[in-house]
Amino acid sequence: MSAPRKILVTSALPYANGAIHLGHLVEYIQTDIWVRFQKMRGHECWYVCADDTHGTPIMLRADKEGITPEALIARVHGEHSRDFAGFHVAFDNYYSTHSEETRFFANDIFGKLKAAGLIEVRPVEQFYDPVKAMFLPDRYIKGECPKCGAKDQYGDSCEVCGAAYAPTDLKNPVSAVSGATPVRKSSDHYFFKLSDPRCQAFLRRATREVCKTQPEAVNKLQEWLGTEGENRLTDWDISRDAPYFGFEIPGEDGKGTGKYFYVWLDAPIGYFGSLKHLAARTPQIDVAAFTDKAAALKAGTELYHFIGKDILYFHALFWPAELEHAGYRIPTSVYAHGFLTVDGQKMSKSRGTFITAESYLKQGLNPEWLRYYYAAKLSATMEDIDLSLDDFIARVNSDLVGKYVNIASRCAGFIHKRFDGALALASSDLLSDAQAAGESIAALYEAREFGKALREVMALADRANQFVNDNAPWELAKKAGAEAQLHAVCSEALNLFRLLTIYLKPVLPKLAADVEAFLKVAPLAWSDAARLLPGGHRIGEYKHLATRVERRQIDALVEANKESLAPSPAPQAHSQQRHAEHQQHAEEKTAVSLISIDDFTKVDLRIARIASAEHVEGAEKLIKLTLDLGTETRTVFAGIKSAYDPATLTGRLTVMVANLAPRKMKFGLSEGMVLAASGDGPGIFLLSPDSGAQPGMRVK
Repeated sequence: MSAPRKILVTSALPYANGAIHLGHLVEYIQTDIWVRFQKMRGHECWYVCADDTHGTPIMLRADKEGITPEALIARVHGEHSRDFAGFHVAFDNYYSTHSEETRFFANDIFGKLKAAGLIEVRPVEQFYDPVKAMFLPDRYIKGECPKCGAKDQYGDSCEVCGAAYAPTDLKNPVSAVSGATPVRKSSDHYFFKLSDPRCQAFLRRATREVCKTQPEAVNKLQEWLGTEGENRLTDWDISRDAPYFGFEIPGEDGKGTGKYFYVWLDAPIGYFGSLKHLAARTPQIDVAAFTDKAAALKAGTELYHFIGKDILYFHALFWPAELEHAGYRIPTSVYAHGFLTVDGQKMSKSRGTFITAESYLKQGLNPEWLRYYYAAKLSATMEDIDLSLDDFIARVNSDLVGKYVNIASRCAGFIHKRFDGALALASSDLLSDAQAAGESIAALYEAREFGKALREVMALADRANQFVNDNAPWELAKKAGAEAQLHAVCSEALNLFRLLTIYLKPVLPKLAADVEAFLKVAPLAWSDAARLLPGGHRIGEYKHLATRVERRQIDALVEANKESLAPSPAPQAHSQQRHAEHQQHAEEKTAVSLISIDDFTKVDLRIARIASAEHVEGAEKLIKLTLDLGTETRTVFAGIKSAYDPATLTGRLTVMVANLAPRKMKFGLSEGMVLAASGDGPGIFLLSPDSGAQPGMRVK
């Protein structure tokens, strides 16, 4: 047998500003299954994760609740830990990015990138309080609502009429900190030079290796990189001004700079922070062997990230480039998965399908039902998976109860009552076939083809059930002189049941533990499939191992998660959609009205490269775009979700209105508008310039 591998595995860090829901669990269950499989194979495998705790949303939520950010993230950490444990997600360490371990690695990586000439300081314009000498987040600006005139309203929305707007729209704006009138002011920010030729050359090589098991990911990364000699990657603003909940960027003199690391800089670094925290109480872990480039190569360690496809850009471009040029090891592989739909649609609060982990558990539903269903749907691709509630009921009842557990329930009683719990020596071609299948099933687990692995397991379960049906132990028990045959049949069936349990254990750890107790065996390892239970081995009394899913349970779960459909006095939830529609209607109106050349030149149209694109949670129509204009980046919320997958947008050129007044929406500030065409029929079509156009060029 080859030497055990040394593996570090991570899942993306959940943000400490909300509850874990069933969509999140796709990733954590997938990762947990893979880790459990590696441990069953005898490998040294560590699974670390942490809450992503920094950023303005955390600061604002804590301020609204009247508590410190530290108190907020501590509470959410407890909630997340509870939910993950409820679904048997067994982290070796679940930590927080707000830690001295993460700060150490963030400072070290930043310092080494700076020494390598990959950090640059550039000015960025923001709102500023001249009295307190501080830059102001939107929620620290107050004034009169531009819609209804209500006084003392925040800079992003009105609590009286529900209107959303930009701080610049407020009448008589004042700083909520000092009462002074805010002004626009430039601030120096730190940028990571991802556009540097060294990063470009490295990523062209590395991305093919890091994502080699997912050709669709490699293709997307190469599209973002562009052709050889083309520079599509933009530099990344990695700093924020105070007030900001995060780590202050250190200066060369050892003192603070007054700037803070942007949350996306220290979030993935939190993987290493969590590992360092684990290593402090686990002497066999050599942190350098998993983090340092030279030490990792010498030790032969492996590093795997499981992530959603929406953050592939960060994990397969920004992150490896930072690590490589700071002397750290890069991931062995980045595994991206798709999103979850429920009954073929995105999760919906109104339909009751936006289901939290806590709600599922509180309804008394077995978490392993969901683990099995997800595993049966998961593959190694980035395709979305669908939680069909009817199929969920049918598959769990058919596979787990009707096939797997059914084998033991029909045979164990005879062993206990007629043979004092002792098994007969078992041997057959069917058992040999089931043992031999272990390696092909293992290969599928290794490749994250869980759906295919479970199909093989259930095919074995079908054969085992057919064996039981053909030999009918319930009939043998009534037949004189058939004691030996009854003993042999039931013993063979329970050996088959044990083999199936080995193959299902990564997916069903709690049920497997119950089976181990019933069979009176030590915790099952994958290698145990090579051996059968010996003749004379005594098992325990059989007790019911699994229950069926009832339709009423699922109906109750959906009902418990339905959001009231009563109209709200403040229609703030749809402010983003209204803004997007307003922009589109305004565009249509100008298309049919004659204007002068002077009118046209007032509109500043610029070429922009989409640096990143991501889903906006809770918004049905919007995609959040980060646009590179050459000398600056802008955030725009575009109502194009029905036509585009965010994963297909990053890297492409488009045209934006650069001098449109910013508008504050529910999910952030929209600093412009991208141009798209639409007609009477379905479809939205984003405008793209000819090749050769560069970000920042003006459209005339």
